[in-house]
Parts: sequence; structure tokens; C-alpha cells
Amino acid sequence: MTTPDTPIPSDTTPLTSPSRPRTRVSLILTLFGLLLFLLGARPAIFGLDRSPVVGFIQIAVFTVGLGIICLGGYIGLTGFWKNGHRTIAADIGSRLVATGYVISVFSGMADIFGMGTQVFPRVALFGPWQAMGVQIGQVLIAIGFILLIPFQHYKRTPPQKQA
Repeated sequence: MTTPDTPIPSDTTPLTSPSRPRTRVSLILTLFGLLLFLLGARPAIFGLDRSPVVGFIQIAVFTVGLGIICLGGYIGLTGFWKNGHRTIAADIGSRLVATGYVISVFSGMADIFGMGTQVFPRVALFGPWQAMGVQIGQVLIAIGFILLIPFQHYKRTPPQKQA
């Protein structure tokens, strides 16, 4: 039973499905980002592995790929919200996606920024601590994407009293 003082949540379910061009652009961006990410993370898949270590170029390529994945996912998932009005959870989700990407970039590029285990004269390497930081950032990105999904809320009708 609702009282007059009970706030009614705003309806955020979309009136129609998201536009096809927006969906296509988001899917194309996400798949292109995935290919770039795979090219940087595992160049052997494409027959391009020339070094036993992960160096600066590979780190840069997979962080750019991860950024394109985040952009494509954000474009696609925000298209599901009616008139751009999102819940607080969805706003937190979009900020978690951005924060996770920043954590991934700074963890992956720690040696280049001078915060890693290899100082400047030595060659920058992608070590286990950096891999852990990138994985933590990716988990935050995934949680942010989950929060951006508009779950439908069904109104419950109170049980009728029998006479």
C-alpha cells in the first residue's frame, strides 16, 4: 500500500528500442576495440609475436583497444535509457567504467610514467603487478557496464481483500 508521501520512481524503460545506427556503431566500435585489444595482448594470434616480453607498443595498443571497447559499450548501453534519464546506479556505472579504464591505463603504463619496477634507462616491461592492476580496472569496467543495464521494474499489485 502506498501513501501520498511515498515517492513514485520515475519510469526509465525505453519507449522504443534503441536506434539501429546507434546500435551498429556501438557494436562496430566494440568489436574493433576487441581486435585491437587482442592485437596488443596476444599478438601471436595474428602471427605478429616478435618478442618474448610485453613492451610499450603492446601495452599502448591494448590500452587503446580497451578504451574503444569502453566507448562502444557506453554508447550502446546508454541508448537503452528513455530520454537520457538514468538512475543513480547507471550514473555510478558510467563513472565506474571511466575509473576502471583510468586504473587500467595507469597500471599498464606504470613503467612509462616512472612508477613501475623498471626505471627509465631500463626497458619498460609489463610485470605481474601491472597485470593485476589492469585486471582490477577491467573488473571495475565490467561492474560499471552491469550497472548501466536498465533492468525493468514491474509494479506489484497489492493483494485484494476478500469480502
